[in-house]
Amino acid sequence: MRTGHAAIAAAVAIAAIAVTEVPANAADTTTTFTVTATTGLTVGAQPNASLSSAAPGGDAVGALGNVTVNDQRSELSTDWIATVSLSTPFTTGSGTASETIGGASVVYDPRTAINPVNGPFTAGTSGNLASPRTAFSRPSGDGANSVSWNPQLTVSVPAGNVSGAYSGVITHSVA
Repeated sequence: MRTGHAAIAAAVAIAAIAVTEVPANAADTTTTFTVTATTGLTVGAQPNASLSSAAPGGDAVGALGNVTVNDQRSELSTDWIATVSLSTPFTTGSGTASETIGGASVVYDPRTAINPVNGPFTAGTSGNLASPRTAFSRPSGDGANSVSWNPQLTVSVPAGNVSGAYSGVITHSVA
């Protein structure tokens, strides 16, 4: 029996030496590369949109077309807020009081996300454009991301407004 134990002990000792033996020659290569941001943080929107016709006291309604935030900063904590505002009131003619519709009569509804990439994303609440409001946001997350939405605009035409082709400017910004 003693010879059996001795043979096992010798085999274990040889195996331990073979496993822990340092190679005669070794070389390490430290490898690096760079991930680069491509375009930063941008917002894009359709240049023109048309709403339905409306009589005084009625509503003109329509979609603005896709608005897209593209965040290619490729960093930690790439959160952002996209804001919408009525930067130029809707006017016709010379823009007198009866030819102007301000933000209090304009309701913006961002609706739902389209083609979200690397969220989370949060739609703002529907409300008037008497002052700038949140259209969409990315409250947390890392790395590149993008999202689109197709907001609906409802313009309540005051009963005292005159007829005419009204034009205004909706501005989206992101920071």
